[in-house]
Amino acid sequence: MRLLTSVLLAAAALQAQVGRKEPIPPRPPVDAQEIAQGKRLFDGHCAACHGPEGRGAQGPNLAVPDLTRARGAQALFLVIDLGIPGTEMPRGGQLHDSEIWKIAAYVESIGQADPEPLPGDPQAGKRLYAGKGNCAACHWLDGGGGRQGPELSGIGSRRSLAHLRQSLTDPAASVSADYLPVTAVVGGRRIRGIRLNEDPFTIQIRDSSDALLSVRKADLDALDKHKGESSMPPYGSVFSDAELDDLVSYLASLRRSR
Repeated sequence: MRLLTSVLLAAAALQAQVGRKEPIPPRPPVDAQEIAQGKRLFDGHCAACHGPEGRGAQGPNLAVPDLTRARGAQALFLVIDLGIPGTEMPRGGQLHDSEIWKIAAYVESIGQADPEPLPGDPQAGKRLYAGKGNCAACHWLDGGGGRQGPELSGIGSRRSLAHLRQSLTDPAASVSADYLPVTAVVGGRRIRGIRLNEDPFTIQIRDSSDALLSVRKADLDALDKHKGESSMPPYGSVFSDAELDDLVSYLASLRRSR
């Protein structure tokens, strides 16, 4: 009884913190039908970001046993319902509470699935990452590297094998708004980099040397936002198919719980 009371109090505190006014409804029994209906709802509302079977695309991989942001059924319900502020995870405003529970049941079920088998040799991929690919020039990993591209620590827990391969061969296919390439001209000086932040009066840019710049828009001669482009070049012609398999396997091996 004491454990149940603690769980209910923790859920109530989380609910108050994230802003849901109504109490979380009782969870229906989880059975095969509930999971199957949850899959259909997931495919319609969630798979566009989280990928087929929740294995990761623009959104993180959900086919892992431990979701750091949603530990426990009640927390998972609230994440689906209210989203995650400060991220691209939106509120589930079009979903009824019963549908949210169905999606939660499906997400829990895929967390028990076996990881995708790696297509190549992670150790060979690690050598390619450090050598031929020179990936550390733009990507931060385990406390070192550049900042022009996304941090890759734990990337294997967030993205599917297919998405990792696409990010190497066609990086412009999915560019996060956090890494929008921009070109600014200030006093005749041309600055190419990644937009970090922007408001009506200023824009903050990380340039190609990883320097941080804040520019007043009143001082801009020109500002081009390269939407649909990536600062990362395609590597399909740099690596052979076997090398791509190895590099994807190395990236997929960089795992931590989500």
